[in-house]
Amino acid sequence: MIKESLEDDGKRKVTGMILKRRPVGEYDFVVTILTMERGKITAFARSARKPEAKLSGNVELFSYGTFTLFEGRNSYTLLESEIMNYFEFFRTDLTLVCYGTYFLELADYYSAENNDDRELLKLLYLSLTALSKEVFEKNFVRCIFELRALVIEGEFPGIPSGKKYDDAVYMAFDKIYNLPVTKLFSFKLDQKALKELIEITEMYRKRFVDKKLHSLEMLDLLVDS
Repeated sequence: MIKESLEDDGKRKVTGMILKRRPVGEYDFVVTILTMERGKITAFARSARKPEAKLSGNVELFSYGTFTLFEGRNSYTLLESEIMNYFEFFRTDLTLVCYGTYFLELADYYSAENNDDRELLKLLYLSLTALSKEVFEKNFVRCIFELRALVIEGEFPGIPSGKKYDDAVYMAFDKIYNLPVTKLFSFKLDQKALKELIEITEMYRKRFVDKKLHSLEMLDLLVDS
């Protein structure tokens, strides 16, 4: 069991990734962090929009690290952050930005405060890493991320019945369901099997995600253009 660090002065340390942020007031951000210890939390990052502030540059999307928080009665305040991985390659490639932002938004959709979202966080981290590898097609990474997220959420229905799929698709479903998260990106598919996997993934997304995802619209526009 992972235990969060609680210091004598009420400070709390968690490990996680920033899923989204929005400006508030003149200098602040409100950030959403997917954490190992407390699931999804929202925190105020005071003065983080000031260039000279210690949090400036450390509350960017995709940033993964350790965050020191103060827990108030109704909200968290982000005091310090030690970023271990900025995933900087997402800031230089529009295609990667669109895929990565979609992964963040889907993780935000599935996570909740005080949930045990350690597996979802690991899946997100490894999927973002896989996006940067030229050996993997981006839609392949996307399918694995979406389908394994369904497994984690307990909604994975298995391979659809009533239709014969390529043998490699059955193999892929078995691996996506059974492999440890750290081993998910240990195989590849040919184009025929990948096309079928994409079709199934899209069908399941429409069934299980009942929210309009703005990042998905941008991603679809990019892929179709």
